[in-house]
Amino acid sequence: MTGKRGEPVRSFWIWFLFLVLSWLCAFVPVLQHVDPDQLPWRLGSSAIFFTGFFLAPLFRVRPAMLFVTLLATSVFAVISLWPASTDATNPYVLLVYSILAGKAAYRLSAVHAACVGFVLAAGAMVPGLLGYSGFPWLFLALYAVILAIALTLYRTIWSRYEESAVRNETLLSEYRNMKRRLISDEQHARQEERAQVGRDIHDSVGHKLTALLMQLEVHRMHADGDTAEVLKGLKALAKESLEETRNAVKSMKQQETSGLPAIIGLLRRLESESFMRVNLTARHGALTVPLNNIQSIAVYRAVQEAMTNAMKHGSAREVHIIFEAPGGGLFRFEVSNPYLRDRKAYREGYGLKAMRERMEEAGGELHVSMYDNQFIVRGTLFMSKLTGEGDR
Repeated sequence: MTGKRGEPVRSFWIWFLFLVLSWLCAFVPVLQHVDPDQLPWRLGSSAIFFTGFFLAPLFRVRPAMLFVTLLATSVFAVISLWPASTDATNPYVLLVYSILAGKAAYRLSAVHAACVGFVLAAGAMVPGLLGYSGFPWLFLALYAVILAIALTLYRTIWSRYEESAVRNETLLSEYRNMKRRLISDEQHARQEERAQVGRDIHDSVGHKLTALLMQLEVHRMHADGDTAEVLKGLKALAKESLEETRNAVKSMKQQETSGLPAIIGLLRRLESESFMRVNLTARHGALTVPLNNIQSIAVYRAVQEAMTNAMKHGSAREVHIIFEAPGGGLFRFEVSNPYLRDRKAYREGYGLKAMRERMEEAGGELHVSMYDNQFIVRGTLFMSKLTGEGDR
């Protein structure tokens, strides 16, 4: 999960390093032939260029600002790399312009990307028309056409890929919802069947045992000696059978799950009610840990509070939950979710304090941390305390 979220950041720095190397190869030869009077504004234009490139990712959700930023960046790139003499042309200038054109084609709409491309194409062609060193006009035109076709194909393929990814994610979400409904319907049908069997037992066997008790009591009242004692014993046996039947009917009306399976069932309902995507991992030994009722409630409430925090402060409606019992010595759970980048620190409020107190009462501990753009809640229950005070 961390790797996937880190890919855009790594991609930015890789392309930025590539751009810096290309820029140095294109800009250093210009500085060697530039007049001292031109040096300040060329360096200033270069600084503005890199500032615009750095600010561009901040405007990904604001297309208009992103277009203005990339357009200004392209203009200052042309100013900074404007030829200073009639010497041989530098091919790295075209490489810098190509990187900017690719970024515009990837981030902007077709019309806005065409505007940025027009500025860059003009920056490559106009110096040659004005007598400066430059590539042949026919070569630049052919290069611009080939680059435009390549970027258009890339944009089309990438758009189809994103549409396919969204469609697959929608289908996966529908599949999960359908599977969840099937499980819920199956549990409901099983519970209804158990309730029906319980009613049948109560209506038939229970009533007959009650009638038998009444008849035995009537015969015992009219019997003498040994016969009365025998009838009394039969009455006690019938009464015990009736109590066992009632207990069996009562147990059939109750859910048979407890411990971690019950927590997982609650998480399914919480996921559907909160419209959150829950990625649950139960590692070796986690499903067989004998959590009692107090500990199960503590774990569930902690996970629920962590999911509530993810809904309020997370940058995505998605959480990753891990249950594990390493070596059988303890039971651990971890809830992690991406948080907003502008959230520098967190303040422990009532929810986190109550979560910590509940875990300590259940014989465990709780740790909350923020690391690598993740808000992480870790809880631990020690095995030596799992069957201790909580069972009394």
